[in-house]
Amino acid sequence: MAKEKIVPDTSVIISGILTDLIAKGELSDAEIIMPEFVVEELRAQSSKGREIGFKGLEELKKLRELSGEKIKLVKIGRRQTMEEIQLAKYGRIDALIIDIAREYDAVLYTADYVQFLVCDAEGIKTRYFKPYEKKIETKLSSMLTKDTMSLHLKEGTVPMAKRGLPGKFSLVKLREELLTEDELEEIIKEVMDAARYEEDTFIEVGGHVASVVQMGDMRIAIARPPFSDGVEITVVRPIIKLTLEDYKLSEKLKERLAKRADGILIAGPPGSGKSTFAASLAEFYERQGKIVKTMESPRDLQVGPEITQYSKLKGSFENTADMLLLVRPDYTVFDEVRKTEDFLIFSDMRLAGIGMIGVVHATEPVDAVQRFIGRIELGMVPHIIDTIIYIKDGVIKNVYVLSLVVRTPTGMTEADLARPVVEVRDFETGTMEYEIYTYGEENVIIPVKEKKESALQRLAKKHIFEEIKRFDRDAQVEFMSDEKILVKVDNEIIPRIIGKEGVTIKHLEEKLGLHIDILPKVETFGKETKFDQEESGAYMQFVFSEKQGRIVNFYAGKDYLFSATIGKNGRIKVSKDSDIGKEAMKALAKGTLKTFV
Repeated sequence: MAKEKIVPDTSVIISGILTDLIAKGELSDAEIIMPEFVVEELRAQSSKGREIGFKGLEELKKLRELSGEKIKLVKIGRRQTMEEIQLAKYGRIDALIIDIAREYDAVLYTADYVQFLVCDAEGIKTRYFKPYEKKIETKLSSMLTKDTMSLHLKEGTVPMAKRGLPGKFSLVKLREELLTEDELEEIIKEVMDAARYEEDTFIEVGGHVASVVQMGDMRIAIARPPFSDGVEITVVRPIIKLTLEDYKLSEKLKERLAKRADGILIAGPPGSGKSTFAASLAEFYERQGKIVKTMESPRDLQVGPEITQYSKLKGSFENTADMLLLVRPDYTVFDEVRKTEDFLIFSDMRLAGIGMIGVVHATEPVDAVQRFIGRIELGMVPHIIDTIIYIKDGVIKNVYVLSLVVRTPTGMTEADLARPVVEVRDFETGTMEYEIYTYGEENVIIPVKEKKESALQRLAKKHIFEEIKRFDRDAQVEFMSDEKILVKVDNEIIPRIIGKEGVTIKHLEEKLGLHIDILPKVETFGKETKFDQEESGAYMQFVFSEKQGRIVNFYAGKDYLFSATIGKNGRIKVSKDSDIGKEAMKALAKGTLKTFV
């Protein structure tokens, strides 16, 4: 009896159907005619680092090992032409394989239903194999329990599972027997088959040595040598899904999230529950009637079908952002902001008016801001980030808010050291935690512990206020140091408290034994006054016709810069290298510098 002639296409080789038939004894006397086109296609896919190419070549190796007297393997045909390579995506290779089956009067084995229909229409003998049947239980699912957070599988080691809740988990052995490479490859085959045929499974990062697959709620990372020192599979999945109400937020925080927070960073160490909170926040906004989208790779946030999850478009989140700017959602969740490109995209979308929620790895809450500094201008940070929510062990530990002010940083006493300062405050208490400002050429983050007034300072402040209230009963007194105080009074009071040629303020300083700085409570325009400007080495000098001791407010257009007191010879001296000096020079160059008394 003549051997059955079989011509397989790439789909049958990749799916491993031929080797399964031989192993089960269902194919015991046949001549397998292997077209060169099939081998070339698998080689091309492998060269591109695609898993299906390596899988196909592995199957060819198995076929070679299984062939013998009963199963004869013959490779025939020629290599593809350049035109055929270019037409491959249009089905040219499939047509060439059909031609070979026709020429040798062979049965074409295929797992491609379209290929089967074409053969049937042309009268070619064919046999169709359903490529994949969804398994109720896989090797991975059999290792999972309800409280399994992650699986850690590596050849030559025992399988381990992390079980429990964020912050309260333990690492347990699943068995004492070591894992083998063949076991892990079988698991990988199940995962890759699911990725090709199941709707809820996607290959997020494709490659033979490193792959990331999102399979339902499981994020599966696969590594092989030479990237890793052995075959390894890591499975991570969320074990709980929470709503915002489950976090027991204060009414004050709920109101901010609902009405005022548009640039939110969710920070915390790995495995702390950041993504779980991000998903609950996304669904909170969706329930409020907002249009919410996500940007994530892999797409593993557990959100409802109303929230569309976007991955990288053409390999880049920049292209995804371009798409989202056309879609115009109210809020976008950017899961895992890590690279410089991610921070720039986050900033660009926020400045375009889209509410942004970013998930950032950070050991401390302020580290999340630190990662933005240097990538964007310091003054833009509060316009991009207004709220930081720090999560650890699945619990909200800190909530910070950011704002931009122009003042002298804490610890500095000279008024001409005033500069833009980003204040980071505890949301619930309003306590200042950090100040961020430019010092020299560097941006610095300084922890601030707001000092409580001592009993001695309170007593001194009361005595000082008794002296000052003769001029303004609503004056504000602030200790800058043990030797210096800042007094803020209404603008019209300033001339009275300074006195003619500064006599009154000088007398007060001698009486109290302190240096006193006088500033207006509210920087208003007042009466515009003219000035002449001169340069003297490292300083600019502004010359006024006004009397010595008058307070002058400097503005760049409508923006307040600083206030200063007219000194001897009707002059105010400002260092060119100081921040306020640089701002004044810019305003001078633009012709927008104005002064008011």
